[in-house]
Amino acid sequence: MTSLLLPLNQSQIDQFQACLLAWFDKHGRHDLPWQENKTPYRVWISEIMLQQTQVKTVIPYYQKFMTSFPTLSELANATQDEVLSHWSGLGYYSRARNLHKTAMIAQNEFNGDLPDNLDDMMSLPGIGRSTAGAILAISRRMRTPIQDGNVRRVLSRLFTIEGDLTKANNQKQLWELADTLTPEKRVDDYTQAIMDLGATLCTRTNPDCSKCPFIKSCNAYLQDRVTEFPNKKPKKSTPLKTEYFLFWYDSDQLLMEKRPQTGIWGGLWAPPSYVSKEEVLNRLNGTKSTFRAPYRHVFSHYKLDIVPVVVHSPKPTAVADSNSRWLPADDWLKAGLPTPIKKIIDSMGTSPNTGPDIGITND
Repeated sequence: MTSLLLPLNQSQIDQFQACLLAWFDKHGRHDLPWQENKTPYRVWISEIMLQQTQVKTVIPYYQKFMTSFPTLSELANATQDEVLSHWSGLGYYSRARNLHKTAMIAQNEFNGDLPDNLDDMMSLPGIGRSTAGAILAISRRMRTPIQDGNVRRVLSRLFTIEGDLTKANNQKQLWELADTLTPEKRVDDYTQAIMDLGATLCTRTNPDCSKCPFIKSCNAYLQDRVTEFPNKKPKKSTPLKTEYFLFWYDSDQLLMEKRPQTGIWGGLWAPPSYVSKEEVLNRLNGTKSTFRAPYRHVFSHYKLDIVPVVVHSPKPTAVADSNSRWLPADDWLKAGLPTPIKKIIDSMGTSPNTGPDIGITND
């Protein structure tokens, strides 16, 4: 193909589709777990897990999730805690909460199945236009264009689309391009192919242009500007926050609370947290504790220093409230815990005398 210049004529569109599908047939990914028995339910779970998460990370989570919740009905009938426990470590926990909500909606309003049209699909929690399009295209072979991060990157390089790709004018152009290039036939393969191209060759860093089927037609490559696209946004400073987490042990029991549905780690279990040292000391009311060295966890928009405040003492009834539970080791080790909290607990062990006391001791 020659350089891809806009507007595209039908011959260029046909060539683009044929070129991409030929590459996919030979080099695309065909053995991913969700490519077997491509039902709307199985594809939906994979697409949600793959949001902002790499395939190699998703695969074991997907396999375990599908073993526990093989059907939409079984997911809908599960508890939120059961769903979140299968998501622990995968991050972006609102995805898991939305999966559970969507399963219950589909069970009650769509006869136990996911919708078969774009508008209804997009009305469900956690499903935007691109995710809805991917589910319908891959599982039902409907011509519904997509525009995930991989596709945006591919199109921005092929057509040298300048500027912030999230801006309205660029979004409009990208969706028009996605719609123009999506074929009527083999739409399931095409959808997987353009995502695969971005995920395996046209990567954000170190793209392997030498293996790309569009090496002779990609404007960014022909202009020696591949690394410029997508144009980078100005970097923002990453704020640092500190929270104090109370790890109160009574024998093999640990005080845990269910976090609010909104905010970080929504719906997961974690030790009670406080925004200041004074606040946690007031809560302890003189009980001996140890302030350990902070554990830093990096989120997408800020860094969090987690200061473990460790207490080994019989439980006072005043500490627990309606959202708190004294959980024995067998229960809290199985609960849906945030990854950094699980790492801190693992370092201490299930015994109250396990692990070095690092930091400042409050007598």
